[in-house]
Amino acid sequence: MARKKGVLAFEGKDKEYYEALMRARELVTGQMKYHAEDALDCSNADKRGVTTHMADVSSDNTRHEMELQMLTEEGNVLQLIEDAIKRLIDGEYGKCQECGEPISEGRLAIRPYAVYCVKCKSKHEQR
Repeated sequence: MARKKGVLAFEGKDKEYYEALMRARELVTGQMKYHAEDALDCSNADKRGVTTHMADVSSDNTRHEMELQMLTEEGNVLQLIEDAIKRLIDGEYGKCQECGEPISEGRLAIRPYAVYCVKCKSKHEQR
């Protein structure tokens, strides 16, 4: 990896990983923007105040809570992506953080910010 005026420049496989992480980050930030606009839009709160039927208010509140939950989950994924970029810079990208074994190419292709190999991830899901 080389730096040119504060810009990261990767080569070979690291460049592919970096580009995949950037695409994932762009996708997640786009989703976050969408959910933030809907969940945090003050005009939606104003509209709820005008609602007269209790079922409508409940439905609005539930939708609002779901949007906030999705926003939180997307924030967590964004942090995983940022952590993966740091591991790429540090030369630790693609190693399972539990057992230290390489994470498969297939898993990284689907989830470029993966922190566990399939075996360790399965263990975590069983717990």
